[in-house]
Amino acid sequence: MTRAVIALGGNLGDREANLAAAVRAIDAIDGTTIVAASGRYETPALTLEGIDATLPAYLNAVVVVETSLEPAALLSILNAIEDAQGRTREVRWGSRTLDLDIVHVDGVSSRDPELVLPHPRAHERAFVLAPWLEADPEAELPGRGRVADLLDAVDDPVTRVGALPGLGDEADADADADAGADASGAPTANAAVVAEPSGVSPSAGGAPRA
Repeated sequence: MTRAVIALGGNLGDREANLAAAVRAIDAIDGTTIVAASGRYETPALTLEGIDATLPAYLNAVVVVETSLEPAALLSILNAIEDAQGRTREVRWGSRTLDLDIVHVDGVSSRDPELVLPHPRAHERAFVLAPWLEADPEAELPGRGRVADLLDAVDDPVTRVGALPGLGDEADADADADAGADASGAPTANAAVVAEPSGVSPSAGGAPRA
């Protein structure tokens, strides 16, 4: 079994439902099990021209899996999951219902144009680094360093907005609690998951930055 890091995101349709469906689909892949997951993070849309606040914001997350699949086979299944949720690819870095990227696979380095590993831009994207750090506080990106340090070095806006649904009744209950937290800053059901790294804004409901 090999450990792999998968980034999830989307800014069209029912974003939360799309992430939840993707999480369930990933966990159902033969030979693949989710072993860690972040919460949900909201970030402004990033296009080839930079951040575009006029477009719908993204929800992002990271899951860590153990899998018996080769990276190319895993990518093919992830692309099929995207397609099943209405993903289209007319515009590079355009808005989408779902985006699933393999960020890192333990012990694997690839320069294949179809799957570069580690992901060549992960080190500069807070919407990948922040959820990855929550899912794995000791994570390192080969050739770049500790994810915690990389997150400190970027300044893209990213806000944790709740737990990640799709991992069973307990996780979905946590997501509901996060969504319903009051503005007084009372801790949510997921508040003890991980210490707050710098560079991540808290949600209005008082969820931890991570």
